Amino acid sequence: MESRQVSKSKFKARALELFREVEASGKPVIVTDKGKPAIEIRRYRGDERSPLEKLKGTVIAFEDPTEPVGAEDWEALD
Repeated sequence: MESRQVSKSKFKARALELFREVEASGKPVIVTDKGKPAIEIRRYRGDERSPLEKLKGTVIAFEDPTEPVGAEDWEALD
């Protein structure tokens, strides 16, 4: 998705207009400071998934799930 760039000074003068444009088109706006990108304004997309759904597929390895973690590091077990 192509974004558009606008300087801080132009953004300040046209903020509400740019917010409405981003909301309607879905295209982000990059606010620049001295020619360098500083802030990205984009439409909010809420994540309606449950915390467990967000974590699904993120486990890299599943080794010995019932074994204590770091058992050799606990002095109380000796």
